[in-house]
Amino acid sequence: MKPDPAEFWNTRYAAPGFAYGEAPNDFLVEVADRIPAGPVLCLAEGEGRNAVFLAKRGHAVTAVDLSSVGLGKAKASAERAGVALTTVVANLASWPMPERAFAGVISIWAHLPTPERAALHARVARALVPGGVFVLEAYRPGQEQRGTGGPPNVELLMRAQELREELTGLEVVIAREVTRAIHEGQYHQGDSDVVQVLARRAAP
Repeated sequence: MKPDPAEFWNTRYAAPGFAYGEAPNDFLVEVADRIPAGPVLCLAEGEGRNAVFLAKRGHAVTAVDLSSVGLGKAKASAERAGVALTTVVANLASWPMPERAFAGVISIWAHLPTPERAALHARVARALVPGGVFVLEAYRPGQEQRGTGGPPNVELLMRAQELREELTGLEVVIAREVTRAIHEGQYHQGDSDVVQVLARRAAP
């Protein structure tokens, strides 16, 4: 029987503490000032560290994830921080993403099989308002041999050129492949091979 991904993530997030820490992702912090004022969508948001960070910056944030347990912890974190989150338990591969609705869409460690990922990124481009930005950090091939985080399946990893091709209709401002030290909770620790993307929907 094929494992249920929602069950996997619910089990991981049910453990005490925060699987990937409570601090926001480094790349997101680096580019946060480039996200225009307005609503933001966080994909595969898990326990909410990035969503809470963005809500504290004044964005109305919608967090989507397969895990009801993770999003429950995200809501609790938001309440402790004095901010609000909208949470949606859904599979990104089939969730009907609103169009022209978000000033920013954030994808941090959201790894899907290539066909599903390409379809998701096409929907992301349509979900942005003119001037809105897409922020992505993901693991790239080579990372599966490091053991410092990310999926062991190389088919889930991403290259900058592939992402450029998938983000048709967006201006790619940053597309870089780097190796950097990551320290995010229990599961992301050590030197890691990543791809980072910032892309913008053209203003009318």
